[in-house]
Amino acid sequence: MTLIKSISGIRGTIGGKVGENLTPLDAVKFAAAYGMWLKNNTSKKDVSVILGRDARISGKLVSGLVGNTLISLGIKVIDIGLSTTPTVEVAVQLDEADGGIIITASHNPKQWNALKLLNNKGEFLNAAAGEEVLKIAENESFEFVEVDDLGVFRKKQHYINRHISEVLKLNLVDVEAIKSAKFKVVVDAVNSTGGIAIPALLEKLGVECVELYCEPNGEFPHNPEPLKEHLTDISELVVKEKADLGIVVDPDVDRLALICEDGTMFGEEYTLVACADYVLGKTKGNTVSNLSSSRALKDVTEKHGGNYMASAVGEVNVVEQMKATKAVIGGEGNGGIIYPESHYGRDSLVGVALFLSHLAQSKISCKALRNTYPDYFMSKNKIQLTPDVNVDDVLAKMTLKYKNEDVITIDGVKINFEKEWVHLRKSNTEPIIRIYTESTSQNNADELAERFIKEIKSIIIN
Repeated sequence: MTLIKSISGIRGTIGGKVGENLTPLDAVKFAAAYGMWLKNNTSKKDVSVILGRDARISGKLVSGLVGNTLISLGIKVIDIGLSTTPTVEVAVQLDEADGGIIITASHNPKQWNALKLLNNKGEFLNAAAGEEVLKIAENESFEFVEVDDLGVFRKKQHYINRHISEVLKLNLVDVEAIKSAKFKVVVDAVNSTGGIAIPALLEKLGVECVELYCEPNGEFPHNPEPLKEHLTDISELVVKEKADLGIVVDPDVDRLALICEDGTMFGEEYTLVACADYVLGKTKGNTVSNLSSSRALKDVTEKHGGNYMASAVGEVNVVEQMKATKAVIGGEGNGGIIYPESHYGRDSLVGVALFLSHLAQSKISCKALRNTYPDYFMSKNKIQLTPDVNVDDVLAKMTLKYKNEDVITIDGVKINFEKEWVHLRKSNTEPIIRIYTESTSQNNADELAERFIKEIKSIIIN
């Protein structure tokens, strides 16, 4: 059982001991720290926060604790209930709120939950802000208001529908082309709030929707991370239903995976590639993804005459790099689409709308569209280390060894070779080096990973 405190929020398993798990006391402590941070960083008398949650079983409990804690600080809480991470981000903007909290542990199993923290732009806190919140929590620098100054609590419904309306307004979302294509789609929402949002969006787009695991009861029918090994049910149902494609989202709907009509994976890395291909074909510009994402985005970007930049891993880092380079689209290779015309956050609703527009205008099948992109294959591994190993020293030695290659050190060490790359990162929570490789075949990617595992172990031994 684990409690992870990071700049982006607090994440842990429900139950257990205070300080070791996400207990009620921990939820209150970090909600209070966030509320104090908001009050310390605004001159406004009336501070407001959007509060939403995914459908996991503990969501109502944690949301109640968080909401009442904020009220005790004199903060107005606008509770939009069952929602998605991107919906809360959009809601902060539309309501001009001072911040937002999403109660969700994203793709983690049902025993987990978390507080994801947003600023007044509906974006995740940057490193400096996150550190301030953690410091307030550590020092317990809380000051609660007297009874006459308590904040107010207001429930506000239908924000998912407002989010959908905002998506449909986007210039590159071709509603008429999608309606004319008469798509049939299977949706796996892992029994969370994507089961509300994605079918409702598809209905507005005139798409026939076959629902699989779309009841938002928090009982995840399979591991909620949208990876190939967890998606056998939808792959089979897409073929059985003779659907045009399958759509899979994680519990808080910021990651999007696609299934081709023959039941094969479109490839989570290629969700962003396809959406970027569509956007860049209409809007000239640059793209950004993190260092562990596929090289295919770089290829597609350069095909359209744009420049590709890599950021450190983490959504807030991608967003900062996108702003710096004026990127027209970006995201992460885990199926996260960030489209600035909408907002600076990973959004599967935006991803679905852009992808279906691309597919409808292309007038080819999902599988045929996937075949238009270069094939890259990834291998993801890790080396468990003893606590006495100096990971930074190991990475420094690897950097020196490959100094004549194209080396990037903004987040661990990434070494770019002509047709493949390796990215070495240390874990922030345990003694592990993560090893990501990509090459032109799965065998090559696996062999590259094995080579670097041996080299790292050799450095440790010596």
